[in-house]
Amino acid sequence: MDSRGKTVNGFAAAAMVVALWSGFNIVSRFGGKNALTPFDLAAIRFTVSGILFLPLFIFRRRSMTGMQLLILAAVGGLSYSLFVYSGFALAPAAHAGILVNGGIPFATALVSWAAMGYRPGRRALFALFIAGLGIAIIGVQSFSHGGSISDRQWLGDIFFLCAATSFAVFGLLLKRWRIPPLEVTIGVAVVAMVFYMPVYVLFLPKAWSSLTTPMILLQCLYQGVLAASVAQLLYTYANQTIGPIKASLMLALVPGVSAVAAVPLLGEKLGLMTVAGVILVTCGALLGTTNQK
Repeated sequence: MDSRGKTVNGFAAAAMVVALWSGFNIVSRFGGKNALTPFDLAAIRFTVSGILFLPLFIFRRRSMTGMQLLILAAVGGLSYSLFVYSGFALAPAAHAGILVNGGIPFATALVSWAAMGYRPGRRALFALFIAGLGIAIIGVQSFSHGGSISDRQWLGDIFFLCAATSFAVFGLLLKRWRIPPLEVTIGVAVVAMVFYMPVYVLFLPKAWSSLTTPMILLQCLYQGVLAASVAQLLYTYANQTIGPIKASLMLALVPGVSAVAAVPLLGEKLGLMTVAGVILVTCGALLGTTNQK
């Protein structure tokens, strides 16, 4: 395939990632509003993806150490998933798009600054300021929220920010350790399943009795296959064909797509502050990614 064909396929893969990540916000919020606990959603994600990748985990060679695998599974698997699913139980999908997907570049810069001595330039600082302003607007809305979704919506937003921070640390560790993305996807899925499922089965609350078979199948397909496996592999392909700058640039569309899609699919309202947050975080993400070399 020529370079033009690869470029077209790379953009198509990135567009699919935007759709899958936006759909993840919608489907997870739908599950959180319909009896499933955050622990149930995490169990679905880890069980399906873990079983799917178990044969590859057993027979495929690994370049990372056991300690690296445990750390990545703890940060990018367990911590990220439990934080984000806890957020979906309390806050709307539009907030996930803004605070998680829009917050990841912001959190990455802050963690890099604090832990690695990274000093952003003026344009990067301005991009962070714009994104941070959008996050702050959503925070103000949440803390003053009256309770149509939950009087603890502010706590859901904090969970979303913790999820963004976990994913940022996960990404920075991948960059430092230079581990192939497919190897990480396989290892994190299986190790998270092995450590999480015994705790879930023995100690954590469950809400399976009131669920319909279609709901269970939907969550298994999306959480375990599309979100935990396909989206990450598509993003890796886009990263390799069109480059990290353009791939990240397209992911800046996720907050807006999630917020707009939540209106007809979940019946959530788009207030002026939410719209402002979407616009500011998207602009900040776009400005930040176009600044990268």
